[in-house]
Amino acid sequence: VIDSHKAAPQKALIKHLNPIIRGWANYYSTVVSKDIFSRMDNLIFSKLRAWANHRHSGKNSTFVANKYWKTIGDVNWAFATGTEENIRLLKHVETPIVRHVKVKGSSSPYDGNLVYWSSRMGKNPEMPKRVSKLLKQQKGKCTHCGLYFRNSDVMEVDHIIPKSEGGKDNYKNLQLIHRHCHDVKTTRDGSSGKKSGCNSAKPKPSVKQEKEYEFIQLSLF
Repeated sequence: VIDSHKAAPQKALIKHLNPIIRGWANYYSTVVSKDIFSRMDNLIFSKLRAWANHRHSGKNSTFVANKYWKTIGDVNWAFATGTEENIRLLKHVETPIVRHVKVKGSSSPYDGNLVYWSSRMGKNPEMPKRVSKLLKQQKGKCTHCGLYFRNSDVMEVDHIIPKSEGGKDNYKNLQLIHRHCHDVKTTRDGSSGKKSGCNSAKPKPSVKQEKEYEFIQLSLF
């Protein structure tokens, strides 16, 4: 791509390279890629330096470096336009390595283990959306006591900063905790009896179900 865009403006080159870098890095982010990502960034830097020198063959290296590379925040040597838009090239090493976790034993998405699959996938048709998201975010653990949720547990969504004290109803201010942990927490922060919007986790009722579900009985690991 760099070789085929020798005459292209820096902005156009960056817009061509960023989707490629982002896609490639995301694809390999689940394996041991840290060293490879670093090598790829070094290789691209060398290619870009040659690209820049070719465009300004009569200028010294300091001029070329100052024209095409900037320091943006904590990112040094960012290949960036330096304009008001300040478009910069992504780096492979900026993509976090996320280890792939194998499915436990003979577990299946259809085995009824709502906590396990919600914690793993962040969604489950039998589970409220924000409960599933919090389960995955918390890796299946109660943020109050640190224990994994089990089949026999009742979970409740809690506002970390109570709404009565100005806490917002967004994910940054939400946590999933055991009902008994919730009782302890609300007693301590003085919001006992004001658990507005803090729902117990329930599965969605089936059309053929004659009676309402009980509170979710959940098991993990």
